[in-house]
Amino acid sequence: MTSSQTGGQTQQAIFAGGCFWCTEAVMKDVRGVTKVESGYIGGHVPNPDYRTVCGGQTGHAEAVRVTFDPLQVSFKDLLRLFFATHDPTSLNRQGADVGTQYRSAVFPLNAEQERETREVIDELTRQNIFDRPIVTTIEPASEFYGAEDYHQDFYANNPRQPYCMAVIAPKVAKFRKEYSDRLRV
Repeated sequence: MTSSQTGGQTQQAIFAGGCFWCTEAVMKDVRGVTKVESGYIGGHVPNPDYRTVCGGQTGHAEAVRVTFDPLQVSFKDLLRLFFATHDPTSLNRQGADVGTQYRSAVFPLNAEQERETREVIDELTRQNIFDRPIVTTIEPASEFYGAEDYHQDFYANNPRQPYCMAVIAPKVAKFRKEYSDRLRV
């Protein structure tokens, strides 16, 4: 953990919600999030790259590692935003992206994060938020491998790229409208 600008200690969370570009774009807008890094986790191949992960044989998921100030946003709040901004009911798929590399997963970094993840999934299930059961997995955190530089800040750096315009921009716009109270100022 490192000191944040508010004088508290930052924490980290790792989420896989399909395409890491989408999850990164949403999380970067959250007040209290100080850093979002796209990468790969959960597989058996050391030092994977984008091509091998997309091939679906590494076991890795596209994920983001979120560094946040818990005095401004809690892990549970990040979880709720994560579940609200992707489809946690689609097994190994987000939109047109299909394969285990696009699975919905949380990789808790400690026992408290694992407990809170289970609590939020139970809460959302009891509230019937989704039409189908949540299939998001809770997986042990293994080594997180940062994605190639061109994947970092992808949406911010490529807003006119067709995928960004068709998939990410509407998701970010919806997030900004529905969660305006959570946006960084």
